[in-house]
Amino acid sequence: MELKWWLSFLLLHGIQDVQSSNGQWTATVPTKIPALQGSCVVIPCTYTYPKPNSKKTLNRWRGFWMKGKKIVSTNLPKWKLAQEYKKRTQFLGNLQSRNCTMLLDGLRQTDVGPFYFRIEMPQYKSFSYINQAVSIDVIRNPPPPSLSVKVNDDVTASCSVSHTCPSIPPQFTWSRTGIITHQSKKLNNWTWETVSTLTFNPLPADFNVTLNCTVQYRGKKEVTSSMILM
Repeated sequence: MELKWWLSFLLLHGIQDVQSSNGQWTATVPTKIPALQGSCVVIPCTYTYPKPNSKKTLNRWRGFWMKGKKIVSTNLPKWKLAQEYKKRTQFLGNLQSRNCTMLLDGLRQTDVGPFYFRIEMPQYKSFSYINQAVSIDVIRNPPPPSLSVKVNDDVTASCSVSHTCPSIPPQFTWSRTGIITHQSKKLNNWTWETVSTLTFNPLPADFNVTLNCTVQYRGKKEVTSSMILM
């Protein structure tokens, strides 16, 4: 009963908050994020609010990610979430620093959103950023990795993929042994690139043979790219 009452409270007061916002309540989030089914996705989020007229210090923040009437994630550890999102979300942001970033794991086809953020400051005001919602483009199958090979005295092969799950990046498997290194970098606030590089001294038997790079993502989906050494 308490959760139902609170959801009703959120919806009713969300309308009132919009009317009193004066355009000063803003949330910076991506409009749409493509992410792989079964993997995780980080939804970056920062928010602003009008400066309070009162000199009272703000020291309490309650943040909620919502999908319609459902509570998807919150910074309150004991708060009851919608059943379908239990143990699948993490509230990563620091609300005091105006960061409302969320992680959604085990991505499902139904996780398209839209998702929006709500802030509550008991000593001040509350606001639902409904007009700054995020949608997820859930991809069923990953595209093949980008594979390139350079042949000199040694063979250097690079296999790269982009992904949305920095905490559990993709795993690479090569069809040939050698020295393997990995590097990751951030492409934007919700996409990362991981590159696996294989280096080996080629033998005559290595030429005119297919070299494979297989990538396994969070959620166990795999995809392979191949190239024949010439």
